[in-house]
Amino acid sequence: MKLALIGFGQAGGKIVDEFIEYDRATDGGFVTGTVAVNSASVDLRGLEHVPEDRRVLIGQSRVKGHGVGADNELGAEIAEADVGEIQSTLDEIPVHEIDAFLVVAGMGGGTGSGGAPVLAKHLKRLYTAPVFGLGVLPGTDEGGIYTLNAARSFRTFVREVDNLLVFDNDSWRQTGESVGGGYDRINEEIVERFGMLFAAGEVGAGDAVGESVVDSSEIINTLSGGGVSTVGYATESVETQKGGLLSRFLGGGDDVDEMAATNRITSLVRKATLGRLTLPCDASSAERALVVTGGPPSHLNRKGIERGRSWLEEETGSMEVRGGDFPDPSGEEVEATVLLSGVSEVPRIKQLQQVAIEAQETTEEIQRRSQDELADLVDTGEELETLF
Repeated sequence: MKLALIGFGQAGGKIVDEFIEYDRATDGGFVTGTVAVNSASVDLRGLEHVPEDRRVLIGQSRVKGHGVGADNELGAEIAEADVGEIQSTLDEIPVHEIDAFLVVAGMGGGTGSGGAPVLAKHLKRLYTAPVFGLGVLPGTDEGGIYTLNAARSFRTFVREVDNLLVFDNDSWRQTGESVGGGYDRINEEIVERFGMLFAAGEVGAGDAVGESVVDSSEIINTLSGGGVSTVGYATESVETQKGGLLSRFLGGGDDVDEMAATNRITSLVRKATLGRLTLPCDASSAERALVVTGGPPSHLNRKGIERGRSWLEEETGSMEVRGGDFPDPSGEEVEATVLLSGVSEVPRIKQLQQVAIEAQETTEEIQRRSQDELADLVDTGEELETLF
């Protein structure tokens, strides 16, 4: 899959930066072009892999490069005002070569949560390629303003993209982590899971080709119905014999038990679906699904792949379950990546919205009380006059 990645805001820019590093390290081949957009100049300077000429500072006339201070309404306003500047940078990307746009943003802050939906709407109006979003939900301990921002951004973002892939920080936090270390690890988790999905099916000269190849159309068709999506992943190490030509001639190749390989694949598909998803949900509420199994070719067999896909059909109740394999002759693990698209039973989203409603009501009540208390504080009846 060939993607144009656009990181909006601090979190979005860092994740796109991480995607570039991952794509180079794994030879994934899915990053075609990248852009980072922010209203804070210091965040753009902190990026390591996004080219400097692809970093766009917006809102300079309003916020002077200092960010929007978690005000996502202001983030949306400056994105709307400077969308032409963003477009000028996007024009440098070979859009005719991409399969889709991916707009990446943290949904709790100001610039990304406000600006990402604005940009997604602009891209859909201009291009025929699908526009997908990757939104990162803040943890519940990050404060009411971030929860309120995320709830409002979620409602807007999901409406403006062809599908919104979601990662929930709450489900991936570890106790005792430092703030910086926690975010770095979470960004790696985000990139690893979605990177494996986007890189599936990319075949170079001399590479092994799967029996059922997963290409970009399979991913796009799984996401094309809209809504919210989540990704699951499971892996298991296997023993491989990496002898040369003489070793294989003498019978030194992998001798894999077919039943064990079948059971391993089926088990991994179950673990990926029922384990820790990027956004926890009830799998039976998914409208569409995709399962990709990867690893050493000798450990992938058609029976296991078909059984895994059949189990996923039963678990989701969907007739739109696509699947395939992604051989990796140099690999030492068998992997299963599951994409659940169009999910509707998502407790975290319902909780987020309820907390946001309560936070909004509390904020409005505090503002009313503050205004009344200020009026009482300065009220002297008719004894003092104001200057003007």
